[in-house]
Amino acid sequence: MKLREACIALSALAQESRLEVFRLLAKNSPDGLCAGDLSRALDIPKPTLSFHLKELSTAGLIDSEKTGRSIKYRLQSKRMSQLMAFLTEDCCQGRPELCCPTKPSIS
Repeated sequence: MKLREACIALSALAQESRLEVFRLLAKNSPDGLCAGDLSRALDIPKPTLSFHLKELSTAGLIDSEKTGRSIKYRLQSKRMSQLMAFLTEDCCQGRPELCCPTKPSIS
């Protein structure tokens, strides 16, 4: 991933509603959700949601597929992996695995 692509992706995520959409799609990956379900779950009006989906799509973070009368949106996991790799590429003296958060163990 190039610097400009990373900036576009990060800009798309740097807005509260878009970040909520992205996180909900991540939770529902790889199946995705239709726009109506996203709108209801996040209480975002459909015209506003449409704008946010377009921004995330333009950034390459999500894609869409028309099925019948609805459109299903899915996380572009490969693109997100590229962004994470870009962000951690030079981290921790060339050992990006040190930057990856670990889940605390449940006792």
